[in-house]
Amino acid sequence: MIGTWLSILPPIIAILMVLATRRVLLSLGAGIVAAALLAASFSPVESLQNLWSAMIVSFWEEGALNTYTIYIMLFILLLGVITAFVSLSGGSRAFAEWALHRIKTKRGAKLLTVFLGIIIFVDDYFNSLAVGQIARPITDQHKISRAKLAYFIDSTSAPICVVSPISSWGAYLIGQLALIFGGAAAISYSPLSAFIMMAPMNFYVITTLAIVFFFAWTDIDLFEMKRHEKLATEKGQLYSPDKEIPGQLKEDFPVHAHGRVRDLVAPIVALVGVTLLMMVWTGYSASIADGLEISIWSIFENTDVPLSLVTGGLAGTILAGSLYLLKMKQNETASYPLMGRALVSGLKSMLPAVFILIFAWALTDLIALLETGVYLSTVVTNANLPVAFLPVIMFILAGLMAFSTGTSWGSFGILIPIAAQIMIDAAPEMLLPALAAVLAGAVFGDHSSPISDTTILSSTGAGCNHMDHVATQLPYALISASIACIGYLVLGFTGTIWIGLLAVIIILIILFTVLILRNNKQEIASTN
Repeated sequence: MIGTWLSILPPIIAILMVLATRRVLLSLGAGIVAAALLAASFSPVESLQNLWSAMIVSFWEEGALNTYTIYIMLFILLLGVITAFVSLSGGSRAFAEWALHRIKTKRGAKLLTVFLGIIIFVDDYFNSLAVGQIARPITDQHKISRAKLAYFIDSTSAPICVVSPISSWGAYLIGQLALIFGGAAAISYSPLSAFIMMAPMNFYVITTLAIVFFFAWTDIDLFEMKRHEKLATEKGQLYSPDKEIPGQLKEDFPVHAHGRVRDLVAPIVALVGVTLLMMVWTGYSASIADGLEISIWSIFENTDVPLSLVTGGLAGTILAGSLYLLKMKQNETASYPLMGRALVSGLKSMLPAVFILIFAWALTDLIALLETGVYLSTVVTNANLPVAFLPVIMFILAGLMAFSTGTSWGSFGILIPIAAQIMIDAAPEMLLPALAAVLAGAVFGDHSSPISDTTILSSTGAGCNHMDHVATQLPYALISASIACIGYLVLGFTGTIWIGLLAVIIILIILFTVLILRNNKQEIASTN
């Protein structure tokens, strides 16, 4: 059953169940059990062994602690503690009041969130959680739904990282290209120059960012997002109160007048600054240890992102707690037991996100064991499709693979070498467009998958119910993917990148014009 069509059943079961029931853990659990049974050919003992191995992979892998995932989980928990300490000290309230006087419009709050997502581009995990911490008080004040905040965060994390050479994604991908190009004598450009040249060919990223800016600038919303925004604007209901909200504190702390803007800004600055310094330091140290030439690319390729995140999280937590302690005498509501309650409340607020990640990683591990990605890529490889169709086929395949496995990096690892080999043999001039299509498709799949860790962390950073985020974001992602598909078809048949890009731009202009005209017509009808 490994490497056959049956290998796609577990992710399909998980995704269909999560869309139908909106119960993420139950749905992921069903997918995990199905994958464990299939991988063991329904042998009870081996199935239990597979199940146990998958559930502990987040903590223990190949005879050692899985520090990568453990550090990610610790960072998430620390963010919950920072949020609680900042709320306890009055920093969130003070920052929201400060921002309200400077960012006076809903449009300004939305655009700020989008720009923050673009500026903080070094890593998608870091982006998803840090942007939410900074933007949430501002968007809450302007009655922007948490679902829309999660959409803005998710649409500016992976899409920016995948085209930025100075990011954990960029460094990884440049390393992948170096391995491929090293065995191909006919290729004249360097991995770095190829990566930069591929950026304008990533039609999904271009479309996604254009659509994000459009919906940040206007008050137009589509489908389920429209309902969430209406509730936020008219009733002040920013999220669904009857659903689990990761990152949302369930305890109200005493209101006081001693909060300052620095009580929120200083811990976030410490978190960001220490994380970046640690990324540079760990990358530099690893490059030295491996005898590599020191450059910005080698540093980001070898950086230890999880360790950097947890170190930055500790720095932010310590500073947030210290700022509260410094005002212990002047703040009549302050107490050490209250600080302990805040600590517990912060940890508890992030537990739902941690549990979802553990289940998602377990399912990803079993899907890898079933070789689902290998099966999907083999189907396309054996199909002998015309060269003109290959860029769009690569985009769709990468999207399906990342959507069903929940990981874009896994899709990169499988599909980039396959796409490169096909194009080098069949049409070398289409090599970079095909590779760009793989990157674009993997981001689309990861962007829209309910079992993707980036999607989970975006909803966590925004304080939004996970399935509300998936349901509201999916239509926007599908629109972007449809436009990207047309662009890749035009590129494939014309053989010209710029004609494909022009097709994408024209479709976007038509889309935005239609949406604006329809919105104006609805406003006129409502006033009459």
